[in-house]
Amino acid sequence: MAAGSRLARAGLRGGDATCARPGRRRYGDARTATCPRGNQSRPWEERETPAGRTQIKVRFHAGDCRACACREACTRRKTEPRALTLLPRAEYDALQAARLRQETPAYKEAYAARAGIESTFAQGLRVSDLRHSRYIGLARTHLQQIIIAVALNLLRTLA
Repeated sequence: MAAGSRLARAGLRGGDATCARPGRRRYGDARTATCPRGNQSRPWEERETPAGRTQIKVRFHAGDCRACACREACTRRKTEPRALTLLPRAEYDALQAARLRQETPAYKEAYAARAGIESTFAQGLRVSDLRHSRYIGLARTHLQQIIIAVALNLLRTLA
């Protein structure tokens, strides 16, 4: 993963070298995070989203953020202190493992095959409105899909 994308996800947009470090995310007994300038956050608050998922909200002290020279590089908030929303540890680890897996040659090879299929579906959507059926009933809808597939194959062979 590129450093620029990590900084963008952390909400950092530049500044001097001391401001350009993304905040560390620590999972441990202390349940705190450290901002790019080294200030500790308040203890985490675990909340449940309306969808029933757990989120970890991390907020920093207003006094630390108000007097900080890196405020503009650290957060987009105008008056409030920096805040982070984190995933629970298991979800965070699974996400990081998935991102690492996406960088492997085997994944890229498998994704290349998927990209070919996706382009076929995209062409079907553009050319023949594949999402909608003109007919009522499973047999006629299936026949429409077969005719669309034949038409796409003809377009590809003629192109």
